[in-house]
Amino acid sequence: MKKILVPTDFSDHAEYALKVAAKIAKEHDGEIFLLHLLELPGQENDAIVAGAEVPEIAFFLKKAHERFDDVKSAEYLNGLNVTDSILFSDAFEGIIKTAKKQDIDLIVMGSHGASGFKEMFIGSNTEKVVRTSSIPVLVIKKEEADFSPSTFVFASNFADEIKKPFAKVVDFANTFNAKLNLLYINTPATFKSTHAAEKIINDFVAGFTLVNGYSINIYNDVNVEKGILHYANSVNADLVAMCTHGRQGLAHFFNGSISEDLVNHAVRPVVTFKI
Repeated sequence: MKKILVPTDFSDHAEYALKVAAKIAKEHDGEIFLLHLLELPGQENDAIVAGAEVPEIAFFLKKAHERFDDVKSAEYLNGLNVTDSILFSDAFEGIIKTAKKQDIDLIVMGSHGASGFKEMFIGSNTEKVVRTSSIPVLVIKKEEADFSPSTFVFASNFADEIKKPFAKVVDFANTFNAKLNLLYINTPATFKSTHAAEKIINDFVAGFTLVNGYSINIYNDVNVEKGILHYANSVNADLVAMCTHGRQGLAHFFNGSISEDLVNHAVRPVVTFKI
């Protein structure tokens, strides 16, 4: 995790994410890329393409640079290499584009979450990034005074397709010297006996090296999302990890994604890995 991307709109939630990114960067000799996205009306975007100087654009740029100066003067960033940039782009597309261009290892984002009709028809930019990004995305919902994920929960069905992204989960856990709480949620529709579920998990983790080991946890609930949230609360988890298929279009509308729902609804930090 040498290169960490933090998109910012200069809100409190963006600062919560930046503080966590700063702690990770300091502990792992990393650097931070701060990104501010400017979404302009169509005619002003046309002006940029044409190379014209538009007073409104100059004003937005000047204000953004002033905000960057304020942010970068924060004490918690002392000693870190912080690069800032401004991109004229749709928010989530700009984040994905920058992450690829800069060869980013981790995206850290603040989020208010989304619910109701907003969640169904629009979704948050964070949720869109989670759905699209091939890079791990760490979502921060509130100020984390001392981000140190020692209680690290990984929830999964432990199918074979999860093994490839699980290698990244293991690297993430080992980086933080965290013990993994491997979690299987039993629901009425997908019930397995404890013996069967434990065997699935033990077979799944065979061959992976978990520096601080792991525990197996079977939790019963009415659905997977509620089970993860309830279990995470019961152990006071520092971090919840999941893998996401990143469904898009109609497939996402009809099938949804537990990982993306969790990003919207959880108050604890959530990190996602693309299958």
